[in-house]
Amino acid sequence: MNNNNLEAQSENNDLQEPIDVDIELDEDVVELIGVGDQKPLKKKKLKSKVWNFFDILPLGPDKKLRSACKKCGQQYLAVSKYGTSNMLKHIKTCPRSDTRDIGQMLISRDSSLSFGSCSFNFEKWRELVTACIVMHDLPFQFVEYKGLRVMLQYLYPDVELVSRNTAKIDSLKLYAREKLKIKNMLDACPGRISLTSDLWTSLTTDGYLCLTAHFLDKNWKLHKRILNFCLMPPPHTGIALSEKIFFLLSDWGIEEKIFNITLDNAASNDVSVDALQKQLNLHGLLHFHGEFFHLRCCAHILNLVVQDGFKSIDKSVEKIRDSIKYVKGSQQRKQKFLEFVKLVSMGSNKGLSQDVVTRWNSTYLMLESALFYRRAF
Repeated sequence: MNNNNLEAQSENNDLQEPIDVDIELDEDVVELIGVGDQKPLKKKKLKSKVWNFFDILPLGPDKKLRSACKKCGQQYLAVSKYGTSNMLKHIKTCPRSDTRDIGQMLISRDSSLSFGSCSFNFEKWRELVTACIVMHDLPFQFVEYKGLRVMLQYLYPDVELVSRNTAKIDSLKLYAREKLKIKNMLDACPGRISLTSDLWTSLTTDGYLCLTAHFLDKNWKLHKRILNFCLMPPPHTGIALSEKIFFLLSDWGIEEKIFNITLDNAASNDVSVDALQKQLNLHGLLHFHGEFFHLRCCAHILNLVVQDGFKSIDKSVEKIRDSIKYVKGSQQRKQKFLEFVKLVSMGSNKGLSQDVVTRWNSTYLMLESALFYRRAF
């Protein structure tokens, strides 16, 4: 062995760490690994750390054993007499191992500016995932989607993936932080706070209560914050509603800063407001003994007026609604209607609009579209 090989071998001995990697080689590969009169081995333990980054390739036409970099595919001779120094040098200079982005590499080539490698903040990443779940109303299982995990591991192989239980815990922590921020805003509010509340029943017959606060900050900027969106178990009586609202106000610590509350005209709301007003007046917490405490929702009153006006044309509206529902009932009817639209030389870009019975603005849009296609009907 010449001096160059001796120096290369001593360099390998200094850099290599004894890592046991069991690789079974074919007999013809073993023959090439053997040197001199050594007998062929059927199993060879490769202890150099380079084999964590290189793969043994099948024999080529020249019958020489080669290895390829797992990241960039660069090939080197893997015969034992050549050593592994070239592969060790490649590990340090492999272009696919560079953590810099394209912009950094281009700048480093064209100028003397240098940039550090991109760092990954795991805590910041978890905060962004939690914010994404809340913002887009995603299930906690979103973090366990196979496609998402593959994408994240491609972008950053060392990323620590979280489970849906961890995502749930992070969401609750985010809620606690945001609640504390709003609580500090309410405490710093120099004036009184107005409330709006509504109660409804979902399709699954679960009752929900929403409580919203409206207030001015020290700079006279109007703020609106949803304080609670919570389950309201039955019974939905006036007394139960007043107890629930007072409990929520006490939890936020703002029962001493309430000015008024706006509700719709349901009978149970009148009872709940009276009970809540008496409870707050017992502690002297309302201005003018609560004379301006209860406000009725103007939008709800306007809706009642419009619904009452619809009763005089209810039969006509119902006929138009049934006609549009009939046309939209099948694809064949839609096609037939479009033929009549072309027959009377009308444009088909406007389209038919079907209303939602509880939303009178959608009823207006339905009547408008029906009048436009009156000749086609």
